[in-house]
Order: sequence, then structure tokens, then C-alpha cells
Amino acid sequence: MSLHRILNLALDSDQDVVAVRQRARQVSELLGFSQQDQVRIATAVSEIARVACHQGSGGRAVFLLGRNLGRLHLEVSIHPGTGQRLASAPGAVDEGFSRTLPELALISAHRLMDSCEVEPEQGVVTAVTMRKALPPHVMIDSARLAEISTRLAGSPVSNTLQELEQQNHELLATLAELRERQEDLLSLTRELEDTNRGIVALYAEIEDKAERLRRADEMKSRFLSNTSHELRTPLSSIRALAQLLLDRMDGDLSSEQERQVQFIAKAANDLSDLVNDLLDLAKIEAGKVDVQLAPVVVDNLFRALKGMMRPLVDEGRVELIFEPTDVIEPFDSDEGKISQILRNFISNALKFTERGAVRVSATYDAQEDTIAFAVLDTGIGISPDNLQLIFEEFSQIEHPLQRRSKGTGLGLPLCRKLAELLHGRVDVASTVGEGSTFTLTLPRCIPQHSQDGTES
Repeated sequence: MSLHRILNLALDSDQDVVAVRQRARQVSELLGFSQQDQVRIATAVSEIARVACHQGSGGRAVFLLGRNLGRLHLEVSIHPGTGQRLASAPGAVDEGFSRTLPELALISAHRLMDSCEVEPEQGVVTAVTMRKALPPHVMIDSARLAEISTRLAGSPVSNTLQELEQQNHELLATLAELRERQEDLLSLTRELEDTNRGIVALYAEIEDKAERLRRADEMKSRFLSNTSHELRTPLSSIRALAQLLLDRMDGDLSSEQERQVQFIAKAANDLSDLVNDLLDLAKIEAGKVDVQLAPVVVDNLFRALKGMMRPLVDEGRVELIFEPTDVIEPFDSDEGKISQILRNFISNALKFTERGAVRVSATYDAQEDTIAFAVLDTGIGISPDNLQLIFEEFSQIEHPLQRRSKGTGLGLPLCRKLAELLHGRVDVASTVGEGSTFTLTLPRCIPQHSQDGTES
């Protein structure tokens, strides 16, 4: 750390204390300190100088310009006369001790300057060094330092009365600034109070809307559940009666009668699927779906799916292939819900694939500790704009195959909600005209669930 002396002043009388205060203000002004920092420096230096002067004659105040870690700072050292002391060392810089006049001066210096160091010798403080960093934009070279010394030499020292007037001006300026800041704080406080009132009102409105949405959601779930239950019985009756007619239990049917009854049976089946999907969605949204954890063996799951989906496969144009899997060990999940999701994926793939194959696979990711079930088809594909649309309830893509194979528009939204219940996710990748891949990714082990489907 390099130091350059600026000024050296004697401390023998009260008049010298006044001179030190004036010089401290002048030096700090010439070094580029702000008006507030000039007052802080002058006050800190004069307080320590006054204590040193009261201990006896022979003291001195040294002003230096230092550089530490590339930053310039003003350093002021106050030394009492030979054999004198500024304060007893233990209480000199600790606010917890009794406050004598020297100790109060040191505490003030600590607060007003960047640092205040004492030099103890045999239990007493023999010197105090205070430092204040110069503003970052100020550059002081040797020429500027010489100019400062010249200007200080040409500046007379005012008398005590003039210094008192200067201190009064500084005090008035400080009081005016404090008053202005107080007014700014009051204004800011009023603004914050207005903002808080607005936030409170906004929160109240949000809570009110959230409550209304919750009630509406409950009513929707109750309506869907009740309606689904009420529709199930007549639909089951229609399906049973249609099957009786098709089985010729009450006599033979003409070709036209058989065609009409088949329309009735198909419409009843489609409506039954819609009712089942609505009921499942209502249960999930109401939090009344149980997750039954049990060991799931992928090979057994694939064999069951193959048997269930065989009636839907038109082997002349589309082949359903279950790929060999490397997932040998059982994993904990709900096999019924996994099967429901994959059945939906496979039936959609068969529905929208005119030629080619539908491949079902399962792979294990050791790094993520997840199992991914993928259903890949060579069907019509989905445009990027519609990739999220297909997961919205009752949304369907316009396509000739869609008109020919009507669906409920609830299957994929239901699959996504079921996957979330299993702590998994559903992803889709597709290219128009080339096919789609729907993937169900599940953790190999999921947390235990309570009866209402929430984590326990």
C-alpha cells in the first residue's frame, strides 16, 4: 500500500482543532468527495483531534493519499503528544463499554469513515488512523497532488467564529436534506399503503373467483357423475336388446332390419364409451380415483393387451406388433390404468392407420429410473399446430378418417390425467403423412397413495 503525504498539522490548542476541521473539509473537497462526505470526514477528524488536543500539547494530524488494491483513499492519522494517550484500549472501539468522551469520539469515527483503526501500546490508544475511499471516477496523479498542496498552502485558515458559521450552514443543509428525505419517505409510504390496499383487494377478488371456480368445478363434476350414472342403465338395456335382436332370439330379421339394429348397437356402444370417459374424468377431477399399486410384469401386460385389441385389427392392411422388451423385472404401478392408457393409444393408432403397422414397445431408462411405453404407427400423422389440441376435451382433428371413425374426444385428455395420477407423463411426436408416436413415461417406483389418490 503506497502513501503520499498531503498535509501535516500541529495539535496544541482548540484553535488547531478548528484548523484541522477546516483543512479536512478543504482536502476532501479537493479530492472530489461529495458535500455529505466532506461533512462526515471533517466531523470525524475534528472529534478525534479535539480528544488528542485535550490530552496535552505536541499532537499532530497527518493527511495522506493512499492506494490499496487499486483504490485511492484519504487517510488521516491523529497522534497525541509524546507520552499522551487517546483512550484506554478495551473500550476504545466497543460500544458495549461505558462511553467516555474519547470512546464516543472513536465510535463516531467508526460510523462516519470507512475504517477507523487504533494503535494500542501497553493497554492505551496512542494513535488513530481513519480512511475514506475516494469516489471511483476520481483520478489523482502526482501533478494533481502537487496542485492540491499548492491550493492548500494558498488557502487561509478561518477563525473560530467563521468555522462555527460554516458548521451551522452544514447543519442546516443536513436538516433540510433529512426533511426532504422524510417527505420522500412519507410519500413512498403512502404509495406503498395504496399499493397494499390494491393488492389486498386483488387478492380478495382472486380468492372470490377461485372459490366460484371451485364451486363450478364441483358442480360440473357432480353433474357429469350423476348424468353418467343415469345414462348407463338405459344404454346397457339398449345394447342388450340390440344384441338379442341380432342373435335372432325373437325371430329372424330382414337385411334392412339387421342393418338398422347394428346402427343402434353401434350408437349405443359409442355413447357408452363417451359416458365411461365422462365418468372417469369426473372421478379424477373430484379426486376420487384410487391408485392401486401392485407389481406390473410388462410381458403379462402386453399379452393381455394383444388379446383385447385383436378384434380391432384388420390384418389385411395393418399389423399390430408388440416388440420384445428388456424390462424383465416387475415394477410398482397400477396395471389397470396403464392398460387403459395403452388401449387408447393403440385403438387410436389402428383407427388412423390405413396401411402399415402399429408397434408397441417398452424400454427402461436406468439414468432416469423410468419405463417408457411407446405406441408407434404409420398413420396419417398430426400437424404441429394440433399436437396440443388433441389433449383438450372434446377436441378432434378434421380429417376424412376422423369423420369415418368418430370418437368422443375425451380419450387422450383422460390418458394425460391418468398418467399424472401415476406420477408420469404423456408425450407425442408426429409427422404429417408418416405417423405418430405416443409415449407413456412412468417412474419405476412411485410413492404410496392413500385411498383418495393423494400422496400419503
